[in-house]
Order: sequence, then C-alpha cells, then structure tokens
Amino acid sequence: MFGDLFKRLTAPDPAPLTDDDARLALGALLVRIARTDGSYDADEMAQIDAVLMSRYGLDSAGAADLRAQCEVAEAEAPDTVRFTRAIKDAVPYEDREAVIEALWSVVLADGVRDKTEDALLRMVAPMLGVSDQDSHKARKRVMSGA
Repeated sequence: MFGDLFKRLTAPDPAPLTDDDARLALGALLVRIARTDGSYDADEMAQIDAVLMSRYGLDSAGAADLRAQCEVAEAEAPDTVRFTRAIKDAVPYEDREAVIEALWSVVLADGVRDKTEDALLRMVAPMLGVSDQDSHKARKRVMSGA
C-alpha cells in the first residue's frame, strides 16, 4: 500500500515530499520510535495524536485516523537508516528539528526514558541531519514543557 511512498523516499535523488506523504513518513517515524521498546501504549498513542493535531491542524478523530495509517506505514517502512536518511533528503532542516522535538515528546510520553527509545533517537537525530546539541535542546524543551 505504501510501497510507492517508500520507493520515492529511497530513490537516489528524492523529490520533496507532498504534504500527504510527509504526514505519513513523519508519523510513521513517530510510531517507530514509540514501538522501539516493545510497549506501544495509550500514552504514546495519545502523544502521537497530539503531535499530529498540532502539526497538521487535525481534530482528534482525524489525528487518530492518520495515526492508524502511520502505524501501517511504519510496519512497511524500510530499515530506520534508509528511512531517516530519505526523510533528511526530502524535508527542510527546520522541519526536521521540529520532528526531533516531536520524537522526544513521544519517547517521554509515558514518563519513562527507556534505553532502547533513547538509543534509537540518538541514532536517528544525526541521520536526519540534526546535531546532537539541537537534539539535546529539543529534549530539554519537551522536558520543561516549553
């Protein structure tokens, strides 16, 4: 179903993502980080919905529908390395920095800074071209509620 999206994302010279493709790709990355620790719970789903509502101006039903599509897309997405590098090539830096902040919000949604989620996010940030310092600042913003 999402094969065309991932084919375009992993092409040698990917075109900028359409709005719909960007929503799916970035939402799938949120789902991937949430599923990393083997516990994909209601707090994480609610945080993903909150990110999708805020970022895309959706109501709660629209965010839940988009998250469901993103869950399917995540299951079909290529390995994290190719997936994040493809997003890096197709998404402007400012948006990628906002994605890191959203990822931290999902990692911290259940109140636990899990080692596996933390490790994946530390790996994903540079793959998205976001510096360690900017990722650290994003985490601090999320932790302070700013």
